[in-house]
Amino acid sequence: MSKGSPISPALMATRQPAPAAPVQQPGRDNAAPSAPASPVLGLNRVVPPTQMTGSQAIVRALEELGVDDIFGLPGGAILPTYDPLMASTKLRHILVRHEQGAGHAAQGYAMVTGRPGVCIATSGPGATNLVTAIADAHMDSVPMVAITGQVSSAVIGSDAFQEADIVGITMPITKHSYLVTKSQDIPRVLAEAFHIASTGRPGPVLVDIAKDAQVGAMSFSWPPKVDLPGYRTVVRGHAKQVREAARLIMASERPVFYVGGGVVKAHAAAELLELAELLGAPVVTTLMARGVFPDSHPQHVGMPGMHGSVSAVTALQQSDLLITLGARFDDRVTGVLSSFAPGAKVIHADIDPAEISKNRTADVPIVGSVKEIIPEFTAALREQFAASGAPDYSAWWMVLNRLRESYPIGFTQPEDGLSAPQHVIQRIGELTGPEGVYAAGVGQHQMWAAQFINYERPHAWLNSGGLGTMGYAVPAAMGAKVGNPDRVVWAIDGDGCFQMTNQELATCVINNIPIKVAVINNSSLGMVRQWQTLFYEGRYSNTDLNTGHNTVRVPDFVKLADAYGCAGLRCERDEDIDATIQQALDINDRPVVIDFVVSRDSMVWPMVPTGVSNDLIQIARNMTPDWEQED
Repeated sequence: MSKGSPISPALMATRQPAPAAPVQQPGRDNAAPSAPASPVLGLNRVVPPTQMTGSQAIVRALEELGVDDIFGLPGGAILPTYDPLMASTKLRHILVRHEQGAGHAAQGYAMVTGRPGVCIATSGPGATNLVTAIADAHMDSVPMVAITGQVSSAVIGSDAFQEADIVGITMPITKHSYLVTKSQDIPRVLAEAFHIASTGRPGPVLVDIAKDAQVGAMSFSWPPKVDLPGYRTVVRGHAKQVREAARLIMASERPVFYVGGGVVKAHAAAELLELAELLGAPVVTTLMARGVFPDSHPQHVGMPGMHGSVSAVTALQQSDLLITLGARFDDRVTGVLSSFAPGAKVIHADIDPAEISKNRTADVPIVGSVKEIIPEFTAALREQFAASGAPDYSAWWMVLNRLRESYPIGFTQPEDGLSAPQHVIQRIGELTGPEGVYAAGVGQHQMWAAQFINYERPHAWLNSGGLGTMGYAVPAAMGAKVGNPDRVVWAIDGDGCFQMTNQELATCVINNIPIKVAVINNSSLGMVRQWQTLFYEGRYSNTDLNTGHNTVRVPDFVKLADAYGCAGLRCERDEDIDATIQQALDINDRPVVIDFVVSRDSMVWPMVPTGVSNDLIQIARNMTPDWEQED
């Protein structure tokens, strides 16, 4: 799977750099510079040649690149770098309890700040423990730089102690992977890594540095010369294609904005809002795009996909034009691809040319940054409107509004007397508000968090969309809190996911990172159990976790929280939900863990079963919308 413009295969980072052609540098926050700039991030301060070790060069390069926070865990092969790191007054190193936690924390940090997250680990098992987070960042296009130690270059390939070919392992799941064996290459490689991670389609870059390169002497100067042959990102859309897209839009009667996570990564929410309001067409936001267009906006018709709203799924199915912005026609959105939006033409704008027509052929392909392309669309449509008038979508809106009214996202009260998990999550969102940050694990609670919390701004919703990584929520929330310390940050987790990475609560306590964790405890691997209910005749093979109501409660999450130095709360009754959430919101001097004991029989609806058309969406078990009535 391609992720952005390809560069040469990662081998030894020993070539001599040549002067780099100027390319655009992405802005650290929401605005990209309008003029060509140095490909080297940071302030580009001039540092004259200075003698130091390779390890000192790593630390100094990170400082010059503008890095503030690093998540890591030391070990033998990276130990030379941890010594000068201790002396840095500019870098805050946060010691995690597991390298996977460092990777997910770097992701969470990047998701809320827009800046590359940085994680660091040692060789062998330290590096391989980062692989899941690296793959996760790759699938979800998260800018991240992972720095790993490697055994000395003289013994690479000899199966030395704690040696693993992490470059080879990660090559398919990174934008690029470097192996550095010479001290002098360190500044250039790190500058290139940050540039690659943050430009074009964002993604992870691995920098593996041999131990002898860390301890060797070198001459450090800054900024380095960066040379990336073949790596050029197209930012502006082709003017002819933009005009053709405007022509298709004007001819359409049932257009839909199909908005993906690329719009979030491009920081193009304001541009999208202007375009959508100008055209007046419905907007759907994918799981990765939640919040980039406000849920409260009358043009927002919901989230599409396997567990999307009926209005969003049907809008795509019945449309005659998909205005696709930063989305990739993922299988969880399309269902059976051949039956997806069968009558629609496709405008597809994406910064990654490999995504254009990969799954669905685009009638109008536009390669470039949606940050640039969306205003070009807006200008082209204004010209069309001036000449021909604005289109009338009132008949289209009658259909969609009827669907919204007839089939809203909702839930039924469980019959076992326990709380509905959907209600718990809904109240967390309502009591915290849109300025909060919500990181979800993977499974039922992830879908409910996407459905029942209203997202009004981008960068408020973090989840593992492409890889579906259990254990994502707690460390991602930790990283998000470091990046946005003034916001309330929730980890909405399942009792299964929580047990995979809850050791990072120790990191949060010791480093004063007061996240709030809502464990949606149905005593099960909930989504797996739902599928066993629906498709395996209720044969619950190995999905009972014994953590909830009427079980042995191993572990007891309140006691676990207390052992870690967190505030531990438990809520088992509907009438206590609001008070418990408010109690958590009032505690800000340490992390809070709430054990919400909920029904194990609650399911995620709507649902499009795998292997069928989106037209067969179910609103409850064996219940589909009454399409004849809707017609």
